[in-house]
Amino acid sequence: MDLADILTKDQILPDLQATTRWEAIDELVNNLVTTGKIQPQNREAIAAAVKKRETSMSTGIGFGIGIPHASTDLIPEVVGALGRSRTGVNFDALDNQPVNLVMLFLVPQGQFQKHLHTLASFAKILHKAEFRAVLAQAPDAEAMLNVIKEQGKK
Repeated sequence: MDLADILTKDQILPDLQATTRWEAIDELVNNLVTTGKIQPQNREAIAAAVKKRETSMSTGIGFGIGIPHASTDLIPEVVGALGRSRTGVNFDALDNQPVNLVMLFLVPQGQFQKHLHTLASFAKILHKAEFRAVLAQAPDAEAMLNVIKEQGKK
């Protein structure tokens, strides 16, 4: 599964307003409600699941990347939202650096292999310095999505 498989331009926030990982999670979960990927009545439960997972260990994996995620029975398929922060989000990252790219994703409960595969796939692509640099320079969500689609073809 590639980023382009689960993202539309509406699920990309090129100017994330959050300053903490908790705010970033809320902002991205709100985006998933707005874009119809999760039901409004499930917003709080899903945000709580992601925050519970994040409490056990930060998903700030270094290099300015955060990948908050959770499994939930409140969705039928993998969904996600990507946020870019120009100022950086305090994510309690492993390298103690601010996070500029936050990729939140949710996997249906019980799909452990898909969860691991999705996480590994996203981490691999986001670890590429050239990819992160081009994403950082993209002027808007549509341009960011085009960068993601191009990377998926490589």
